[in-house]
Amino acid sequence: MNMTRKTWLVPVLAAAAACWGSTLAAQDKDEQEGNPAALAKAIMGARVSLERGLAASASHGQPISAEFEMEEGKLQLSVYTVKDGKFFEVIVDHNTGKVVKAEPIAAGEDYTAAQSQSAAMAKAKGSLRAAVEKVVRDNAGFRAVGVTASLKDGRVVADVTLAKGEELKTLSVPL
Repeated sequence: MNMTRKTWLVPVLAAAAACWGSTLAAQDKDEQEGNPAALAKAIMGARVSLERGLAASASHGQPISAEFEMEEGKLQLSVYTVKDGKFFEVIVDHNTGKVVKAEPIAAGEDYTAAQSQSAAMAKAKGSLRAAVEKVVRDNAGFRAVGVTASLKDGRVVADVTLAKGEELKTLSVPL
């Protein structure tokens, strides 16, 4: 190979390696967001519990669901609330317990889910926070990952998802 051929090869290989690396990083992020084990691991490092996130979000309405989730490769605590017939997604900082932002939910799948959760909570006798606290108390070593209010066979329940290490389980308790 002569010298002129080698000079273009290095930048081309460097660019290919950079593209391949960023593709792997994006693929890794996608795997994390859909990977319950990665989520469970990230949650174990959160300072704020789901219960505390529910309490913090109450300033923006009645909590109707909450979950830890991976958003753009980072852990996020998201709580759906209802106030005066309007729905909000409240983001709570998982390290400080303070509300970071509250955005209206006005359309799409999130709106449909919020309507269903709100209808269930309208018939509930208890709070999501109390349901989560009870389930966590009854399942030593587990941490709450998410909770959703729903109607099952005409009864209101809270579906509470728990994590312990890489183990995940969901329990339904009456509301």
